[in-house]
Amino acid sequence: MEFVFLLEQVVNGLVLGGYYLLIALGLSLIFSVGGVVNLAHGAFYALGAYAALEIRARLGFAPAVILSPVAVGVLGIAFERLLLRRFYRADPILSLLVTFGLAMVAEQAIRMIWGAAPLPVAIPAALKGPVMVGDFLFSRYRLLLLAIVVAVLAGIWFLLNRTAFGSVVRAGVQKPDMVAALGIRLQPYMTAIVVLGVGMAALGGALFAPITTVHPAMGAEIMTVAFVVVVIGGLGSFWGVVLAAVLVGVVRGLTIHFLPAAGEASMYVLMFLVLLLRPRGLLGERIEKFE
Repeated sequence: MEFVFLLEQVVNGLVLGGYYLLIALGLSLIFSVGGVVNLAHGAFYALGAYAALEIRARLGFAPAVILSPVAVGVLGIAFERLLLRRFYRADPILSLLVTFGLAMVAEQAIRMIWGAAPLPVAIPAALKGPVMVGDFLFSRYRLLLLAIVVAVLAGIWFLLNRTAFGSVVRAGVQKPDMVAALGIRLQPYMTAIVVLGVGMAALGGALFAPITTVHPAMGAEIMTVAFVVVVIGGLGSFWGVVLAAVLVGVVRGLTIHFLPAAGEASMYVLMFLVLLLRPRGLLGERIEKFE
């Protein structure tokens, strides 16, 4: 019985890890291709949650999950073309300051439009209740979330590793000068990566709104965890971020259950231990020291 209970907590931790993965993977992809740390990434997550609320009230849950990332992705096009592309070759501190300012503006805009109070979001009636798998008892909605995250992860991997688009993106990350010499403009690819990244963040907001709290500062809250996941996984590493998200989710989920007071601290302890043993992260590339 103890093993069954422990396995249920591990599955809950995997769901939590999937939640982190949707945010952190987009953040990592944007950094890998553009070299920009986007502090406004959490704002797109929050906008995804609020947009899903509005769409769901009119069209239902499934259309909200589909249309919310699309709407936020359109905002991502404007964000990349009008703002982000100005800082690809600039001092990284400038992009940090500008995206931080944009995150603050977005949070206050959310307060003005939807108010400062948290908004309740119910799990769809058809997805409520548990699912019995042998002796295991799992939440039907959480299992759906886990399946969607796995499908999204598989789709992103296929796009980056089995398509011409992915080949150009990977070449742009590793040898941008060679890509430019071949006459390939990376800016359209960067726009697509930003749309993909913010769309995943919005999908996370839409999917996980029923099991989290929807409020104006939710974007700032998730950014802390997203950075922890990216740092543990290693900057620029796809599978590093995936591994780190799963690890952080399971460790934090188990800690919250068995030692609630240490739940928040567990991911920071994990990050400290990983960086102590491997400063570049689990699967990050070696960082050369500048002389």
